[in-house]
Amino acid sequence: MNKAILVVDDEESICQSLSGILADEGHEVITAASGEEALRVVEEDLPGLVLLDIWLPGIDGIEVLKSIKAAHPQVLVVMMSGHGTIETAVKATKLGAFDFIEKPLSLEKVILVVNHALELLRLEEENLLLKQKVSHEYELTGESAPIQDLKEMIAIVAPTNAWILIMGENGTGKELVARSIHRQSKRAQKPFIEVNCAAIPEDLIESELFGHEKGAFTGATAMKRGKFDLANEGTIFLDEVADMSLKAQAKVLRILQEKKFERVGGNKLIPTDVRVLAATNKDLEKEMEEGRFRQDLYYRLNVIPLRVAPLRDRKEDIPLLADRFLKDFALKEGEPEKRVTDEVIACLMAHQWPGNVRELKNIIERLVIMSPSDVIAKCDLSPLFEEVKVDLAALALDSAADSFREAKQDFERQYIVRKLREYDGNISRTAEAIGLERSNLHKKIKSYGLEVKSDS
Repeated sequence: MNKAILVVDDEESICQSLSGILADEGHEVITAASGEEALRVVEEDLPGLVLLDIWLPGIDGIEVLKSIKAAHPQVLVVMMSGHGTIETAVKATKLGAFDFIEKPLSLEKVILVVNHALELLRLEEENLLLKQKVSHEYELTGESAPIQDLKEMIAIVAPTNAWILIMGENGTGKELVARSIHRQSKRAQKPFIEVNCAAIPEDLIESELFGHEKGAFTGATAMKRGKFDLANEGTIFLDEVADMSLKAQAKVLRILQEKKFERVGGNKLIPTDVRVLAATNKDLEKEMEEGRFRQDLYYRLNVIPLRVAPLRDRKEDIPLLADRFLKDFALKEGEPEKRVTDEVIACLMAHQWPGNVRELKNIIERLVIMSPSDVIAKCDLSPLFEEVKVDLAALALDSAADSFREAKQDFERQYIVRKLREYDGNISRTAEAIGLERSNLHKKIKSYGLEVKSDS
């Protein structure tokens, strides 16, 4: 849809007058003398705004309005009439007209209405772009088996109201998974409220989660709504849930069981309807054994467990993630997008990534900022990566590889072959040495048609 304004009137003088004044305001103007012509113009040029006379030869303005809104509801239509009545204006508004202007036209009124309409179009466009950006921001990037399995699980569980426990190391993207679940759920239009359980002091946990009444304690100068109150009908995300004290865990368990709470200093029970997503980087079964996490809370939260794989177990996603971070940074800073060489990708794939995806994102951002060129080369890498020994001769970046994807696969195959030889074909020892799960390494060996001896 463009920003042109279509003026539809069978009086040539009105078309000329409006065209002149709108052109003077900097707008592109198209004119039509009949309803049939107007509909043809809308189909061909799709203007952003239509100034439409009600009384037209042939198809009248009301019928044209119906047709435009049925086919292109995003187009704004302002009705014009020299025989306007309240009934006609109400009818036009019910059919989707943005506004109604009476003739004889006041040019000041026309300009005011047009500016309001175009401002609304601009805001709607911004809103659409923001939604697209948010949608992209919460997409899980990757084509590896672990990430594809995770996406499939999210697609299954997101539309339900089931409570979900998300497990994974720091930096793997547990919050991203939680937001993706919420965005695909029936509660997507309701609030998503995040609670960083590790960051709230124990003496403030009740006030943060449940809110407080005015005067409940020193400093409570006004009533405050808590996180569970704010998340009503939506989703609450309890991040790092294992870092809550046992006292705080007991309070959370109570609200999850009873689905109602009292604000600190209050005596009124407030019902709440929330979907609970929780995340942790700790082994909760071990935490329970050592008495640091309540068993009843664990079973309450762990209705559906999801595990987010560490980056070292899905290294084939590194080129895709790096490309996404390069694009995101360029978009955020409004600068041309930089690219990285194949040697840089090889170094990134050789690193074990203890900080996972978060570490990769930080490294890419640092490289973009510090690299003076549009192409980030191996010499731009930080000292961290200079310590990584990469056999660039094994990259297989020769004429046999027609694409970077094929070259990457060649490098990965040769790397696995070399490591298997190093460990005498023992899959378990090789997997441990290169930081892959044994099952993932076995899948790669099978996909590349390699023959190795059994671990037994």
